[in-house]
Amino acid sequence: MVGAVVLLAECNALGPTGHVVSKFLGVCVGWSRWAIPVVTTSVAVLLFRGQMDLDRRRVTVGIVLSVVGLSGLCHFVGTEPGYHATSASLTHAGGYLGVAVGGGLRSAVGSVGTIIILLAVVVVAVMVLTGLSLRVLVVSTWSSLRRAVEAVVHWWNSRPEPVIREKAPTPVVEEPPVADYEEEEWDVDDEPAADDVLVSDENPTTFAEPEFETPETTVGEEEPPAYVPRRRRPKKDVAVWSLPPLSLLQRVKERKLDRSAIDAAGAELVAALGAHGVDTTLVGYTVGPTVTRFELELGPGVKVARVTSLNKDIAYAMASPDVRILAPIPGRSAIGVEVPNRQRVLVSLGDLLASEEAVAANHPLDVPLGRDISGATVVVNLAEMPHVLISGATGAGKSSCINSLITSLVMRATPEQLRLILVDPKRVELGQYNDLKHLLFPVVVDPKKASAVLQYAVKEMERRYNILAEAGVRDLTSYHLMIERGELIPPPTLDDGSETPEGTEEMSVSQPYERFPYIVIIVDELNDLMMVAAREVEESVVRIAQMARAVGIHLVLATQRPSVDVITGVIKANIPSRMAFAVSSLADSRVILDQAGAERLIGKGDMLILTASSNVARRLQSPWVSEEEVRNVVDHWKNQDGHVERVELLTGKANSGDGLPSFGDEDDEELLSQAREIVIATQSGSTSMLQRKLRIGFARAGRLMDLLENEGTVAPGDGSKARKVLTQPSSDSSDPQ
Repeated sequence: MVGAVVLLAECNALGPTGHVVSKFLGVCVGWSRWAIPVVTTSVAVLLFRGQMDLDRRRVTVGIVLSVVGLSGLCHFVGTEPGYHATSASLTHAGGYLGVAVGGGLRSAVGSVGTIIILLAVVVVAVMVLTGLSLRVLVVSTWSSLRRAVEAVVHWWNSRPEPVIREKAPTPVVEEPPVADYEEEEWDVDDEPAADDVLVSDENPTTFAEPEFETPETTVGEEEPPAYVPRRRRPKKDVAVWSLPPLSLLQRVKERKLDRSAIDAAGAELVAALGAHGVDTTLVGYTVGPTVTRFELELGPGVKVARVTSLNKDIAYAMASPDVRILAPIPGRSAIGVEVPNRQRVLVSLGDLLASEEAVAANHPLDVPLGRDISGATVVVNLAEMPHVLISGATGAGKSSCINSLITSLVMRATPEQLRLILVDPKRVELGQYNDLKHLLFPVVVDPKKASAVLQYAVKEMERRYNILAEAGVRDLTSYHLMIERGELIPPPTLDDGSETPEGTEEMSVSQPYERFPYIVIIVDELNDLMMVAAREVEESVVRIAQMARAVGIHLVLATQRPSVDVITGVIKANIPSRMAFAVSSLADSRVILDQAGAERLIGKGDMLILTASSNVARRLQSPWVSEEEVRNVVDHWKNQDGHVERVELLTGKANSGDGLPSFGDEDDEELLSQAREIVIATQSGSTSMLQRKLRIGFARAGRLMDLLENEGTVAPGDGSKARKVLTQPSSDSSDPQ
């Protein structure tokens, strides 16, 4: 309201009242009066969008500091008037406030010192108004400027070429009027190239063949009009992606802590331990979004085991369903007792991505996993983990964690930097991401197709290793750095693809080394895959976990059944990072974490995390992201003009036209050929027979039988009977004709 009144007054839209207001503000604050509507309107917009808390004291202090700092700076813009200057001089400078602030500081620290101090006051005012730290403010400002410059550069490069008018030669009067035009040469025999197609004058959006007409002129007629070449079609631009704004995600207001209630709970804990003969002293506490950790020091001669054995008694005294005892706290001579809060604080993904830790992280695979026991944001790099195993019972928050993980990745990385492979055998969790441009395949819901997708990932890993070996580098990071520095230049090749021998002048332009995006494979339910094709899935998972880190392929495996037949010993040995949500028993906690603790979590996003660099479990509260927020982020990517083929990285055949790779390589084709020979020779199509003859598993034998059915070698199945063979053995060839 105030900003609107000041703006209308300065625009002479309020009549005599506005003139009085404008003159009064000009004498008081000078040029900085124009900042009042800007600042107040910005604050109103931030409050309306929910990106700023309505703290009247903070808003008032921020506006006052901004006006004071700007008035002092405006004092040096004008003629530096004094207190006895005319109203016109004060209005065109900083007013009386500028004289008081700018003139007073100048007499004390000089002009340069005054300007530095006033600029600092303006920066502090912005920090107070927005609630951002200096580091986040600088990073956000720099990112905004960079995006603006990139947008201007992209607009400049995409401008249409100007029309160049060339004057035709003047005809000679004495000779017959024949215009001499040079014909344009075309390199292509049949038709012009796509880049040389000309735009039709009648319809600029359609293309027409080039037309060159010779104008007829006679003596005495006017000079023919100059020939205007038609504009060429601009080249196809490279897709320019824009990351989703943080405004698509909701923010949660922070709650104030009731220190008196926490102190009373700590006193109750000490009294409960004292009732059992354990002498302790409360030395501090840490309040997190989910639990509060009370730090206790033991009295002389008290054993740690006496405290850990009183787990149920402490939970009873604190009126809590369960407590977790950390004995001792790593790096300290104290015991931590983690008691669930009676009022939990919701941790939203928008708050985590807007935190200082997330803004400072710039790697495409940096993702915020949640807030720790002290309320700090924990940001991890999937490239350093490098693979993750997630487990938790139903309703513990495992699926919400996966949604937050995927949303964080696509909020911070473009499809050129990151590609995703999503496997959802449950069919209900990941289908909302089908429109993402980051996906290599549509969301895979068939466990049999998931096994083929994992085999594709193995082949892609091997292809990348071959290219890295050819380039002479050991990992993807070094490979990309050498490309940026221009150190990887392949030898020029002839048109037939062979290398050009030395001394040969005729050569074509070399194809540059391709940049590989990171690939993150997320499996929502590993148990379903292990039930269908345990051998193939385990083999692919183990190979990826062992080797794929260096070429930018990372695994995220989740299961709600942490048993030894699902999370086998080989898988656990190659996936060092674990994320455990609430489980039902101590045995499940030992399977996923190799230690106790997960059975005492309280659910709804409460988790323990182990990384490859530390074997001490860290307790976090996983963030929450709603379906509406996910839909908004997916729509942001869906509505962009850039196009990325989901099957462009595939090198093998596709089965059933669904874009998924088939068995694929030469070994599998040889296996299919052997199966065909056996079936035709024995005139019996049986899956169990292929298992025995070829020594393969049931899933692969069934897959081979399906391929034989598709090619017409065997008939469709009829219950438990053997399939009828449709091809008779030939004396000429073992293959069917």
